[in-house]
Amino acid sequence: MSFNIGLSGLYAANKQLDVTGNNIANVNTTGFKSSRAEFADVYAGANRLGVGKNQVGNGVRLAAISQQFSQGDVNNTGNVLDMGIQGQGFFVLSDNGSRVYTRAGAFQADKNNFVVTSDGLRLQGYAADATGKIQKGVLTDLQIDTSALQPKATSLIDQGINLNSSATDIPLEIDDGTGAMVPNLPFDPTDETTYSKSFPTKVYDSQGNEHTMEQFYRKTGTNEWTMYTLVDGRNPFDPASTTPLTGTISFSSDGSVSSMTADNTGHPAGASFTVTNNTFTMTGWVPAVEDAAGNWASNGAAGNADGTKLSMNSTTSYNTETARMSQSQDGYATGILSSLSIDSTGVLFASFSNQQSRAIGQVALASFANEQGLQQIGGTRWTETFSSGIPGIDEPKTGTLGSVESNALEASNVNLTQELVELIKAQSNYQANAKTISTESTIMQTIIQMT
Repeated sequence: MSFNIGLSGLYAANKQLDVTGNNIANVNTTGFKSSRAEFADVYAGANRLGVGKNQVGNGVRLAAISQQFSQGDVNNTGNVLDMGIQGQGFFVLSDNGSRVYTRAGAFQADKNNFVVTSDGLRLQGYAADATGKIQKGVLTDLQIDTSALQPKATSLIDQGINLNSSATDIPLEIDDGTGAMVPNLPFDPTDETTYSKSFPTKVYDSQGNEHTMEQFYRKTGTNEWTMYTLVDGRNPFDPASTTPLTGTISFSSDGSVSSMTADNTGHPAGASFTVTNNTFTMTGWVPAVEDAAGNWASNGAAGNADGTKLSMNSTTSYNTETARMSQSQDGYATGILSSLSIDSTGVLFASFSNQQSRAIGQVALASFANEQGLQQIGGTRWTETFSSGIPGIDEPKTGTLGSVESNALEASNVNLTQELVELIKAQSNYQANAKTISTESTIMQTIIQMT
């Protein structure tokens, strides 16, 4: 029996060396999880009544090789598609339709811009619609959309302007140089004496062409200002004309807007300039371009179908300098993808050359009730089994799932110092068990010589 006991010990020590050697071999393998050999003693399986107080064991057996899913170091790489998981979870990959799981996040884009591993397995996640909203619920192959971002015609301009309440009114009469007074000095965008201040704003038509909308403000009475609007120096509804759109803003004693009116007369059919809820709406804008001869005509594009709105809700009239405190407009030109980033929740965020950005997808992570039940298939990947349970798949940082670190990879969690110590222990174990067999052999030789 001692021969069998010694042999089982040799086998166990050899397996311990195998496991330790495999850990050491993968000390630099991205996302690798170390393993340990677990052993159990062996006793004869004969059934008998009573307690075997004198029962001798039959050696040792390999009970399990369990993986240690402790966190590895997450190290920066500078590659945006490199991703490490900080915490629990696995990346989900599609292997010809079958799902496999990994902690190794060294990804790249293939020729069709799918996010893949070095051997072509596609990373799974959630797609985004044209507005950048993540479509959760159904996993799909993550793909980086490199197509140009469609332009958007300006639909809303929000101006935070203060019009100085103590400003003097623009004179309604002027000396014509002969001593006579000419009444009702008309507005002239080229004559700064006919208005107090002007504010230009970039706006965009349906084809992404940039235009300059300019508002000229002129104080025309107590707590009253008149606003004149031109686009590229032309009438927004008739590029052949330089007559501006005209609106009036009246302020309350506390400096807030009390009422607004718009001159909606003399416009072409289908065009209008109206006021609703302290907002001027210009409907029927004809984007124009100047030809070589200096003539202005439509450029073939259009304004926003619902009109271009100019909100005055943030406009005030306080006793301070006339100035624009803030400004925003929601139109933009055509955009080309310029950069990609991934946040801690796995959202792929694309930035475009027109200063716009939007989500184009989100990485999904999987978790298991029993990670020890996963089956290793090589390539630092696992598949689910009955023992592991079915995966729970969701976005990062949901429940027990960890976060995603972009521009980084998770290193192996192998503790090299510990593994070298395990090598010494396994070697000693092997030598001791070999001694058991050697001693048993000597004893048998002695018995044979006695006969």
